[in-house]
Amino acid sequence: MGPDPEADYWTAEEVAEYLGVAVRTVYTYRLRGEKGEPGGLPKEDRMFGRSPAWRPATITGWKRPDVSTGRGRPPRRPTAEGA
Repeated sequence: MGPDPEADYWTAEEVAEYLGVAVRTVYTYRLRGEKGEPGGLPKEDRMFGRSPAWRPATITGWKRPDVSTGRGRPPRRPTAEGA
C-alpha cells in the first residue's frame, strides 16, 4: 500500500517503503546528499531527535538515481599469465 502521501512527514522506513529499497539504502542516499554527491537524498525537512524525516513532496519530487541490476561485480577475465 505504501506510506501515506497525506502525512506531514515520512520516516526513513517510510521513504524506504516508497522507494522499494532497504532502510540502510535510504541512509546511504542521505549520506551522499550530505556530501553533495549525485544521487543523494535532499536534506531532511525535520529531525525528530536523531531521526531524519522528509515531507512526502520532498521525496516524490526527488530524482532517484538509476537502480542497479543487483548483479554485483562482474567476473574476472583470465589474463595471459593466469590462462
